[in-house]
Amino acid sequence: MNRLPTQTAPAPSGVGEPDISLPRLIGEVYESAPPTLRASILEHLMRPLGILGLMAIANGVFAGIRLRSGLVDARVAPEEASAIEPGDVEKLADWVQQVSGDAIVGLSQLVAASPGLTKSAAAALLVSLLMQKAKNKRDRSQNRTEERRS
Repeated sequence: MNRLPTQTAPAPSGVGEPDISLPRLIGEVYESAPPTLRASILEHLMRPLGILGLMAIANGVFAGIRLRSGLVDARVAPEEASAIEPGDVEKLADWVQQVSGDAIVGLSQLVAASPGLTKSAAAALLVSLLMQKAKNKRDRSQNRTEERRS
């Protein structure tokens, strides 16, 4: 199967670590989130994927959630979200990034609105990167519109 490369974000200046991928950063935010926010993150990430896509990720754990809670609007219980490993969320985010960049960008609103993550450096970096990604997308769209008018 041909997979698109995972988008990476530059490490903060002064940090000697290599670039971090958005899915990895989402996994880190998920790990530090309270259970109710974990459930919301999963619901948000699962939304753009169909049942077959969800079956292919993390041994079908997300497909099981979708099937138990309803095929259209999956609801994830906080207890269920607590059982999901951050690595599995990274895999889910990687798939979602390939299918719907808008869903990944939309995650910034969810994370930014969470008071439980105000002290999380990973959450702050994620929101910052996703906001930049949204701005870049708007700029590209505006440039294409202006080119068509010319």
